Amino acid sequence: MLSLIKKPMLDLQPREIWQQFQVLCDTPRPSFEEDAIRQQLFDWAIDRNLSAYIDPCGNLLIKKPATPGMQDRATIVLQGHLDIVAQKNSDSVHNFSTDPIQTVIEDGWITAVGTTLGADNGIGVAAALAVLASDDIAHGPIEALFTIEEETSLRGATELESGILAGKILLNLDSEDRGDVYIGCAGGVDINGSKQFETINSSSCASSYEIKICGLRGGHSGLDIHKGIASANVLLARLLYQLNRDTDFSLSSLNGGTLRNAIAREAVATIFCSESEVEKISAIIDRQLSQFKSELKGVDDYLDIRLRPDSSQSSQVLSKTDQSQLINLIYSLPHGVDSMSRDLAGVTHTSNNLGVVTLTQGAFEVCLLARSLEDSKTQAMADKVAACLQLAGLSSQFESPYPGWLPEPNTGLLKQFLEIHQQEMGFAAAVKVIHAGLECGIIGAKYPGMQMVSFGPNIRGAHSPDERLEISSVGDFWRLLVKLLASL
Repeated sequence: MLSLIKKPMLDLQPREIWQQFQVLCDTPRPSFEEDAIRQQLFDWAIDRNLSAYIDPCGNLLIKKPATPGMQDRATIVLQGHLDIVAQKNSDSVHNFSTDPIQTVIEDGWITAVGTTLGADNGIGVAAALAVLASDDIAHGPIEALFTIEEETSLRGATELESGILAGKILLNLDSEDRGDVYIGCAGGVDINGSKQFETINSSSCASSYEIKICGLRGGHSGLDIHKGIASANVLLARLLYQLNRDTDFSLSSLNGGTLRNAIAREAVATIFCSESEVEKISAIIDRQLSQFKSELKGVDDYLDIRLRPDSSQSSQVLSKTDQSQLINLIYSLPHGVDSMSRDLAGVTHTSNNLGVVTLTQGAFEVCLLARSLEDSKTQAMADKVAACLQLAGLSSQFESPYPGWLPEPNTGLLKQFLEIHQQEMGFAAAVKVIHAGLECGIIGAKYPGMQMVSFGPNIRGAHSPDERLEISSVGDFWRLLVKLLASL
């Protein structure tokens, strides 16, 4: 059942964490625009006589003394990131720079209206803020570290000022499965390619048409890459390859995907062709759509491919040679799971995501994200992509590399976590490694010997407008955090 209360979270329990999450939803904070929320939290901390510091990169550190009688306990770092992925449905008018996130309750879950919710990592930040605000939670000294630009480049963790953390125990609050505890993660690197193609005028007897792949689920390029979710960029490349082989058209523009760490949900190509070719192109699209739907049954059932006249102002297209070269390149770029872990059942070892593809006025750009549990395999995948780009005459750059987090299954922190989880939840936590970039790997490299775990409530559909947060799991997450702080 759907709740249409304007701010439904304010009536939920535990109230202290939901109130903080409401504040975060009310404050726009897409990646690169964390200034407002950071300053708001800085001022909030100062008003409560807490120590607050913003490092040169823009990360926020808030310190809270231990509760009476726990001054000799170890300092605990509570860590999360301030930014969110700004994804919305094509019919949404939401402005992530100015508009609050509108939330609704449906069947025990919190979700947003046509946009990402920002529970990744807003609910983790909210939990840390609730600890800082509390007067009755027992804990040792607390260092709450809120980083920036996690969703785009992990820059906050990468450029974290040296020496500002005293804690040797870190609780990362940026996981998305209740009952799981993460002790390792994949590293990754962005691969960006570009080339300026010469353009020519389209034929005077040709008309402009738009081919649009839409209706796909999308998802996180690490957490969801093994689920068989379709990439709009991959499907469009496959379709264009067939059209380029069997019909006569000229390619004018491409626009697929929005982020290197999100599986592309939509992709659009603008083409020019004669009226005599439209019927043939339409028939191939219909056949290919039927084929795609068969292949993706039960995974992406709402896939659609639309062909419609386009009112494009540009009549510039690629030459046939360049068009074939570009389509062949995109079609040949690796995407999806490269290998699964031999040691960890069900864990993706190495993958690549064809995140963003654009062609405008002959300027082509592509952005991919390679991930692996082994840093050497991350580099190998990046090199493979670079080799493909080089064959097509593109320049390539590796950007924002970050290390993986090697699992350490025998730490005292993990033992304590597992004991408390069993006591509080009534079942054993699953110890896991995640195929995504957690900031733990980067922070841990800066602070050797730091014990770390990552945990959180149930979040589904992260990085997409389908993102939702299970209400009951937030209470479990909060209870577990409170008990863990009291025990460390």
